[in-house]
Amino acid sequence: MTENHGHSTGADMGPEEIQAVIDRILASDEAAVAKAKNGTKPEKTSTPVESTWRSRALALSGDDEPSDADGDQQDLAERRALRRVAGLSTELEDVTEVEYRQLRLERVVLAGLWSEGTAQDAENSLQELAALAETAGSEVLDGIVQRRLKPDPGTFLGSGKAQELKGIVQATGADTVIVDSELSPSQRRGLEDIVKVKVIDRTALILDIFAQHAKSREGKAQVELAQLEYLLPRLRGWGESMSRQAGGQVGSASAGMGSRGPGETKIELDRRKIRTRMAKLRREIAGMKPARETKRSNRRRNQVPSVAIAGYTNAGKSSLLNRLTDAGVLVQNALFATLDPTVRKAETPDGIGYTLADTVGFVRSLPTQLVEAFRSTLEEVADSDLILHVVDASHPDPEGQIAAVRAVLTEIDARKVPEIIVFNKADAADPFVIERLRQREPRSVVVSARTGAGLTELRQLISTNIPRPGVKMDLLVPYEQGQVLSRLHEEDVEILGLEHVDEGTRLEVMVREGLAADLEPYLRHE
Repeated sequence: MTENHGHSTGADMGPEEIQAVIDRILASDEAAVAKAKNGTKPEKTSTPVESTWRSRALALSGDDEPSDADGDQQDLAERRALRRVAGLSTELEDVTEVEYRQLRLERVVLAGLWSEGTAQDAENSLQELAALAETAGSEVLDGIVQRRLKPDPGTFLGSGKAQELKGIVQATGADTVIVDSELSPSQRRGLEDIVKVKVIDRTALILDIFAQHAKSREGKAQVELAQLEYLLPRLRGWGESMSRQAGGQVGSASAGMGSRGPGETKIELDRRKIRTRMAKLRREIAGMKPARETKRSNRRRNQVPSVAIAGYTNAGKSSLLNRLTDAGVLVQNALFATLDPTVRKAETPDGIGYTLADTVGFVRSLPTQLVEAFRSTLEEVADSDLILHVVDASHPDPEGQIAAVRAVLTEIDARKVPEIIVFNKADAADPFVIERLRQREPRSVVVSARTGAGLTELRQLISTNIPRPGVKMDLLVPYEQGQVLSRLHEEDVEILGLEHVDEGTRLEVMVREGLAADLEPYLRHE
């Protein structure tokens, strides 16, 4: 989220405005010097939330580099090819120059409401918002939490707290305010009128991250549809945007032929264009569904068990997929690093094949527009035979993560699917927290995708819980029927015993019903 700000020339500014800009530049320089000398943040004039704004959600123990199990990580190298660097600016110190411009990271202040739960819950929510803002490419300067039973209908925070927020914005030199909730159009306008900088809400921030990280054609179409659904009721117009198409002979005021009637306003034309684009995107997404359905039906026809990895964003789902299948998918210490689903083949310790699918991460208050737009992708979870629900055990609120994910699973009708809770990042988690979580979730396993700890137990749990061949057969396959023997060594057959005798190969196997009918000619009769 980088910005170009065009500012007034020095000739258009009064002495007070010029002095105010000079004071702000000098204040930011002094803050930078203080930070360099002390190695810490300079003392702020207002500290509504006591926290370090390098958010905990993005802080891992050790370095942030992927492990050897994550493969070459070519996608990560591509994403890092364009990096945002804080502290670089083309801001001119002499405001009397003809042009005053700055190119920099967006500098944001966070604002949230504490309407329920504890103060720690409210701060954790704001910390997560800070992680989202950092992932989107901004610099978080400060944050406030307002204790309020329900949002103010005019400004969300209330006029007094909004004025306090305005002071923080001016003191820090921020250019954006991010609110930890979804704002109505009137609340956004009311808050912008007071703080005098751009205001966005949590939904817009998440949509921005999705737009940056979507890579596939389907993913880009789904994100664009969600953005347009969010934008449609929030269109604003002024000046010519609110003027209508030229009217014709209205009373005595004649404007000539071809200009009759009130016509549409520019904003109405924009709405119509957005609706037309949304209809086209829905058709495109629906057109991509048959290919995905065909792949899924092939797996069902071959009775291949499917396991879906679901969980909170940045819980380590892609790292776990890499550990189990050597998939080599992108691993990054960021929220929503991977959006496009990845399906890989895997095997249980006793050789039964199954598919493992990595899906998009969930988050608290996931925008409904995204759930609807990604419903076709999330069907991969609902149609699976087993869900590996990955939880970050080192997170300050793992129980909140579990509740948020299960809420989305309920929304997509996936709660009926058997679930195994996988507590990841055991190497960075508090052992007492892990013990508490295991008591709450007895059907669980503790692993570390980084070190590989606990993966043997996880593989065994998967093997026990996926659908297995249910028909037991005692077969005698003649030696000349090599193709039958080869078929019995595939991943959907469990061989219990094998013996070579004079007549051929004797096998005791567990097979699925569809294959059992084809093997009846080779049944061994006593």
